[in-house]
Amino acid sequence: MPGGSANGLRGAQRCWPCQLFPVTFPLCLAILLGWGGSLQGHPQCLDYGPPFRPPTGLVFCSDYQSFGCCDRHKDLHIASRFRDIMAHLDLQGHTLCRGYIKDILCQECSPYAAHLYDAENPRSPLRHLPGLCSDYCSAFHASCQSAVSLLTSHRGPQWPRDGNATHLCRLLELPDKDYCFPNVLRSDRLTRSLGVVAEGPRGCLQLCLVEVANGLRNPVSMVHAGDATHRFFVAEQVGVVWVFLPDGSRLEKPFLDLRSSVLTTPWVGDERGFLGMAFHPKFHRNRKFYVYYSCLAKKKVEKIRISEMKVSRADPNRAELKSERSSLLGKVLRIDVNRPGQGGSRYQVPKDNPFLSEPGAHPAVYAYGVRNMWRCAVDRGDPVTRRGRGRIFCGDVGQNRFEEVDLIVKGGNYGWRAKEGFACYDAKLCHNASLDDILPIYAYSHTVGKSVTGGCVYRGCESPNLNGLYIFGDFMSGRIMALQEDRKTQKWRKRDICLGDTAACASPGLVSAHSQFVISFAEDEAGELHFLATSYPSAYAPHGSVYKFVDPSRRAPPGKCRYKPVPVRTTSKRIRFRPLATTVLDLIKQQAEKAARNSSSETSVPGLEPASAQRAASRVLAPPAGSKRASQGPGSKKKARAWPPGPQGKSRKHPRAPRGGRRWLSLQGPAGKSRPPPLVKEAAVTQGRTAH
Repeated sequence: MPGGSANGLRGAQRCWPCQLFPVTFPLCLAILLGWGGSLQGHPQCLDYGPPFRPPTGLVFCSDYQSFGCCDRHKDLHIASRFRDIMAHLDLQGHTLCRGYIKDILCQECSPYAAHLYDAENPRSPLRHLPGLCSDYCSAFHASCQSAVSLLTSHRGPQWPRDGNATHLCRLLELPDKDYCFPNVLRSDRLTRSLGVVAEGPRGCLQLCLVEVANGLRNPVSMVHAGDATHRFFVAEQVGVVWVFLPDGSRLEKPFLDLRSSVLTTPWVGDERGFLGMAFHPKFHRNRKFYVYYSCLAKKKVEKIRISEMKVSRADPNRAELKSERSSLLGKVLRIDVNRPGQGGSRYQVPKDNPFLSEPGAHPAVYAYGVRNMWRCAVDRGDPVTRRGRGRIFCGDVGQNRFEEVDLIVKGGNYGWRAKEGFACYDAKLCHNASLDDILPIYAYSHTVGKSVTGGCVYRGCESPNLNGLYIFGDFMSGRIMALQEDRKTQKWRKRDICLGDTAACASPGLVSAHSQFVISFAEDEAGELHFLATSYPSAYAPHGSVYKFVDPSRRAPPGKCRYKPVPVRTTSKRIRFRPLATTVLDLIKQQAEKAARNSSSETSVPGLEPASAQRAASRVLAPPAGSKRASQGPGSKKKARAWPPGPQGKSRKHPRAPRGGRRWLSLQGPAGKSRPPPLVKEAAVTQGRTAH
């Protein structure tokens, strides 16, 4: 309908900017088809971010006030442009063109704006008008030919100067007719899932990743100080803790170096080393933090140490090694580190601990019956309702058959050795009804993975769709999963997460893959969720990285998640972060260039010699002068690193177990009936009064 306004939320197909260069269209089509067809469109705005729900209603482009790419400020700016254009038209022009001009201008607010304007790739030239369907374009040109020049200042060599509608509409068409405006308004496929997390072909939740750190030696823990500086601290298994600043840089000098005290080896899968770290809730006042690591005591006896330390007064980014004092190790423990206990104890047991008066039980025990917990997290609670605040989630590594996720409650018995997951492990103990075991909220078999890595409940600001999801993984298989709670039944549903999807993650900075061995999950100070992984699980191999989750389907409104970090004094040199992971856009570019080379060698493009075709391809794919490029590190085009040799430089073989019968992780495939252990064991110290 001429001048018809948008009455829904629809989008447009991603395409390289061939329509601005009609002579290169056959070549560009060959490029697209050369790597399996054109890239499917996904919601994306002109600033390369996903759409959002405006915090306040839109006055002009009101069709996109529930979900799109405009906030009130941008809506008012588009309305101002509309008034300027209309001021150049006579009364008949107002009558015929008002609806067309409004529709076209408001496509900047469409949740598929990036595809309509070919802006999803920062290397591509930006369209000056959105992609229009041919019949709509013809009707617009017939009624408002004089308004075309008012909508754009573009006067390139291919721009029609003779008022030819066919020429104009050919420049504005999109290869996929479902994505052009206004056909995009009628596609249920493109609109039924707008605003929710996208699903893959098998129902997995499609998320993307940003690489935020690399070159780490088995990063086992990432924590923040809660002091509004928005620094985060990453601990390596060898005993070194690094400081990362809000700008992404890392300080050259480590925050803490305990290599002389920490017990670990280069052997693959050694569970010993620096294993956990937490800051005191009042760190900004008392400078206290806590560490957990393996060490050698007298007569070379292996022990676990939990210690309290302080940060240097002279340098807030360095710990005082001499401030260390040792503390207690247990199962799931709850202690008050703010008050000294009786008999010279450095901590006090909370008076409401469940086993305070239990004969034979240690008063600090909060829960029991767990096997080998690896990574626990405390739920921050819903940002608005605070629902869920204080819940403790833990991943508990299984024995032979099942891995589980537990919701820890005071005094709870989680069933080991009677049960493994939901199944019986010891038949006699399992049928003892008096145990009153607490079942896990989720368990999975070893066909899925063989070593659970406990995660976190997402409570950040940037990806509102993820609020309330408990996201965790498996160290061995590298799978990332999520649990979603049904509030009515209080049951948890498992959802697989697929990462790095080519269509969904085609935005600057988003990467296509992650290292296989998922070691830990963490929140930054703003509540955004990260995970730590390595491609080779040795404490001395610098192949560990930190990744941040991103929802490509929806983000928070612009400005909502801004924070101003408290300045922190630094005396150490800042090392700029250089990403090594290949981004999705780089991958697409490489595939397109390869397809172009293959096409030019196999077929001839009408009217173009091979050399001309190559120049045309470079013109299509190269960024315009002065445009922003996606950040690329020096290693982004390097081949994958080969795994390093063993400690003596020889070819790496499966390591032999040391004396004492310690089991080791095998990278040689299934290890028979006995399951490989997780990379590291945990009795981690959490923030606040709870330690586990």
